[in-house]
Amino acid sequence: MSAALELAGVTVRYPGAARAALDAVSLAVGPGECVAIAGPNGAGKTSVLRALLGVVPVASGAARVLGRDPPAGRRDEMARAVSVVAQREEPAFPVTVGEVVAMGRYPHLGPWQRPAARDRAAVSRAMERTDVVSLADRWVGTLSGGEWQRVRLARALAQEPRALLLDEPTSSLDMGHEMELLETVRGLAKNDDIAALVISHSLNLAARFADRLVLLDRGRVAADDVPARVLDASLLSRVFDWPVAVHQMPDGASQLYPLRRNSS
Repeated sequence: MSAALELAGVTVRYPGAARAALDAVSLAVGPGECVAIAGPNGAGKTSVLRALLGVVPVASGAARVLGRDPPAGRRDEMARAVSVVAQREEPAFPVTVGEVVAMGRYPHLGPWQRPAARDRAAVSRAMERTDVVSLADRWVGTLSGGEWQRVRLARALAQEPRALLLDEPTSSLDMGHEMELLETVRGLAKNDDIAALVISHSLNLAARFADRLVLLDRGRVAADDVPARVLDASLLSRVFDWPVAVHQMPDGASQLYPLRRNSS
């Protein structure tokens, strides 16, 4: 199975930075896989997405999306094939939820082309999957942070992509919608053969939904394996510079919790 998203020995350096944001990082996500990236602040998580999208120069190595260098690929082809949910986004003008989700169909439409039945069906499916149907006529400026996050995912799903990149998609979500959103992403990967790459600050969440967990530490890959093997107390204590313990839940999933550094 060829990788849909791939970094091969990629190094990224930002001007004036003391060290490389990514240092010879290699990872791959195939169709049907849901892979999570985690690590401390400044570990290089968002730089992985930037390298894949071609928005930062790669000092060495290669970044490939659907087998092609991002900068070399035609932007319209990339827009149809890859959906991105960025960490932060604010609406620039008054628009309804339904209109925002429908924007996910723009890459599939020609100039002045009106949405067809297929486009409207894709928008409806995306809104149902993310539980935002009841919000369709709301102005986005009236939404809570969690509602706005779900609407942005709906827009990405309406695009019907082959690859999905998400940067902290569960921020501002309550526990129920947090798990529901991640289960939706995992289901899309499995059922629609999409390559899903998700950045998450929560290792416990990643352990619940990801097929593989990539742990970054100061721009390097510290581990890339199934979550149960990455959630190792010794490894995580070193990477996060804080003592942790790992507990196996009744369903077999591993979960970690921080310890007090000074327990006396």
